[in-house]
Amino acid sequence: MLQTLKEAMLVLDWRKKQRTRADVYTTVKTVLDELPRAYTPELYEQKCDTVYQHVYGSYQGEGQSIYAVG
Repeated sequence: MLQTLKEAMLVLDWRKKQRTRADVYTTVKTVLDELPRAYTPELYEQKCDTVYQHVYGSYQGEGQSIYAVG
C-alpha cells in the first residue's frame, strides 16, 4: 500500500488538495478491504481512519517522511 501511495499520490503538497486526500483515503480503504473479514464494519472504518491519519501525519510528499534518515 505504501509503495502505491508514494508512487502515485504522496506528491508535493498532497495534503493541501482535497481530491488527493480523498484518493489516499480510498486507497487505504481498498487495500484494507482485501484483508480477511475479522472486523465489524464499524471497527473496519476505525482502522481505515487510523491508517489514513498515520499516513497524513507521517508523509509530507515528494518522498518526505518522518522516517527519513537524515
